[in-house]
Amino acid sequence: MASFNPDEATYRCPRCGGNLDVRIDFSRAARADLETSRDGSLFRYARLLPVEVPGEGDGPLRSVGGTPLYDAPRIARRLGLRRVWIKDEGRMPTGSLKDRASAIVVQRARAIGAPRILTASTGNAGVALAAMARCAELEAIVLVPENAPKAKLAQLAVFGARVIRVRGSYDDAFALSESAAAAFGWYCRNTGQNPFTVEGKKTVSFEIAEQLSFRAPDRVVVSVGDGNILVGVHKGFRELLALGWIDRMPKILGVQASGSSPIAQAWARGDDVIHEVQTNTLADSIAAGRPADGERALRAVRATGGAFIIVEDAEILAAIPALGDGIAVFAEPAASAAYAGLQKAREQGIVDAAEEVVVLVTGSGLKDVGAAERAVARTSPVIAPSLDELRDALGHD
Repeated sequence: MASFNPDEATYRCPRCGGNLDVRIDFSRAARADLETSRDGSLFRYARLLPVEVPGEGDGPLRSVGGTPLYDAPRIARRLGLRRVWIKDEGRMPTGSLKDRASAIVVQRARAIGAPRILTASTGNAGVALAAMARCAELEAIVLVPENAPKAKLAQLAVFGARVIRVRGSYDDAFALSESAAAAFGWYCRNTGQNPFTVEGKKTVSFEIAEQLSFRAPDRVVVSVGDGNILVGVHKGFRELLALGWIDRMPKILGVQASGSSPIAQAWARGDDVIHEVQTNTLADSIAAGRPADGERALRAVRATGGAFIIVEDAEILAAIPALGDGIAVFAEPAASAAYAGLQKAREQGIVDAAEEVVVLVTGSGLKDVGAAERAVARTSPVIAPSLDELRDALGHD
């Protein structure tokens, strides 16, 4: 294992090209600080983070994190589980967990004096970067696949990002962004490539642990595209365990869509080789044919005794109203995939009835209302303003 100073490596390992971890001195970290803190954002964990806390005048950049963890007894009964919690990241400033990564990366950009930040994105990461960069008065350049959802393109425009649509897939946009960062000297936020993305995403594990009174759940369920969120979840719990703030690691269940499942396929084969695939899934936020953090995601799941599972688009769609009915959380397809995966894993006996499980819902359904419309496929009756017609329409006596 090699170590580098910050001025020796910015993105990947200079020797092997692998993804890097940020190492932090936790000698001053104390749980007691959290008991007196009034900071509701992820920056309440400042001593566990590698960046400075933003100022009060930095708008939403200063309010990232602090999302609710809902006890979901109806869902637990439905799935035959001891207990289920839903972590609703759709409550973030731009509606997705990606705000966590972008907040930390923007603070890192400030520290090194970078005036411009670039990323490739299917939508959510770019939107998060656009908003956080605007708060910090930095220019954001976002490369998206040509078919990126209109709602996410609109958000990007609202936050003033320079948006470039790239003919091809997310993976094509990712490759171009890497080349552009090297050629033009722009700071790159890319998932997996930039080690500070994991530093933001790990804070969701800090929050889950704190919300459960520093008692780790038996399992955390994470939808997976590039694998970076899963790596962040693992790193967060691993650091808490090293600090002695929790007494065990939760198992991690990674969920991939069948139309974009290279990591889960490697898991099923029992090897470490992740083969590139052509993506074809409605869950655009987890469509990654060449996952940038796939190898570390595989290692993380194996280290926790967890598993990967593959779900179909139909199961992902069905999970949207299931979450809405079960706990009134509105999830986009990439987020509802986690619920679909838990349901399938329970049916297959991967998850035991006695387990206590946290499902990570990574993004709001407002990101893709069209998918929600497909999921419910209901027509509403049209009636005259009459009590009799209202009674008939509702089927009441």
